[in-house]
Amino acid sequence: MTEVISNALQQQLDKRYGPAGPRAGTAGNPTLEVLLRHRTVRRFLPGTIGEDELQLILAAGQSASTSAGFQFTSVVVIDDPAARARLAELAGGQRLVTDAAVFLVWVADWSRNIALARAHGHSIEATEYLDSTISSIVDVTLSAQNAAVAAESLGYGITFVGALRNNIDAVIELLRLPQWTFPVYGLAIGIPDPDDPADVKPRYGQNVVVHRNTYTPPADADVTDYLERINAYYREQELPEDWVLNRLANRISTKESLHGRQGIRNTFHRQGFELR
Repeated sequence: MTEVISNALQQQLDKRYGPAGPRAGTAGNPTLEVLLRHRTVRRFLPGTIGEDELQLILAAGQSASTSAGFQFTSVVVIDDPAARARLAELAGGQRLVTDAAVFLVWVADWSRNIALARAHGHSIEATEYLDSTISSIVDVTLSAQNAAVAAESLGYGITFVGALRNNIDAVIELLRLPQWTFPVYGLAIGIPDPDDPADVKPRYGQNVVVHRNTYTPPADADVTDYLERINAYYREQELPEDWVLNRLANRISTKESLHGRQGIRNTFHRQGFELR
């Protein structure tokens, strides 16, 4: 069993980093296998997730670390077909929003803690500062990632949908989110279509992202290695292969490449987050 897991881990490591990447050795276990085989699933088969399994997935999310025990996460389960269709439209027409067995919207939520503090006669001045907002978004992300791993461990596929932020005010209105809340992203969970070609996607080598004691800029050769591997992946997927041109530049070159997200600061302000 250990050898089987170790071999599976090495296959995933090779896909992630290429043949020069980390070695699995004998330290493998099923948890590592779930984490390393992660892929983005964009095509789902019809099917449902039972309420018991959904509650376990959400319990895994709630079991994540949380800043000072404040539990800044709220999750909106979208099971109304009309609401799903509207969210799919707001996210750029992504069918996976409607095709997935479950669609969750993860919300950074200060509202209940502020209400509790006020009910006990306390001021809330510190919540106006940027770190308070960061803390709530970190909490949401830890929780959502826990839930994603739990879903994958049960055999489901997942996709995070950040495109909800393209039309953030409309999402807030649709979900009737109160002041002091902010929708961070959606999470689609469902039965992966075996014909979906998506596979384990290459990452930068650890020489690029892992630093010892102080930050070290990446070597040109290590960046080139990644670009060769990620471009080969996109060729295999029959997608435009130039990662820098077709992905990086399309995301950062102009404010229009943010597809509406350039106004998010104003939305934060309207929702009560001063970001001082």
